[in-house]
Amino acid sequence: MAGNDYILLDADAAHRGLRRVAGEIAERGRGVAGLAIVGIRRGGEPLAMRLADLVADLEGVRPPVGSLDITLYRDDAATALPSPRIGPSRIPFSVEGRRIVLVDDVLFTGRTIRAAVDALLDYGRPRRIELAVLVDRGGRELPIQPDYVVRTVGLPDGALVEVAERDGGFVATVSGAAAPAKEAGA
Repeated sequence: MAGNDYILLDADAAHRGLRRVAGEIAERGRGVAGLAIVGIRRGGEPLAMRLADLVADLEGVRPPVGSLDITLYRDDAATALPSPRIGPSRIPFSVEGRRIVLVDDVLFTGRTIRAAVDALLDYGRPRRIELAVLVDRGGRELPIQPDYVVRTVGLPDGALVEVAERDGGFVATVSGAAAPAKEAGA
């Protein structure tokens, strides 16, 4: 890592946070009846799978999991993506009347989530859409907030948060910003 790079979440912290979020998802829905988890390609897809596994550990039933490719739903698709890499969306269940938890790795401006909601609604009308993210880094341009979050951190616009599967779990690193000061007793 370079001088201003640091680990925001190591694999253990990410796992503990995802386990907590899985419990919150199950508790808020009073179980998993009618629940489906949908990961936003690419970063949200493996997180959605892990959340479904953790919910299954708690509830004894694994909710169905899908994935959305939002490339063509982005509001900057024509300008920022001269040769977009479009992948498949996979929603192997009906979304009608379901409680859908959308999952992404990092929440920043909110534009990815807006695009994901648009894409999801093309599959039908869920009863409710909730949002789970590993990292909420602030900097919203749209009025979108997560229902479930593992770690919230305020970062300058130029900073980059990257999430990768490492050490048997997920690791979130920040580059282009100084590490936050340690809290007393931390």
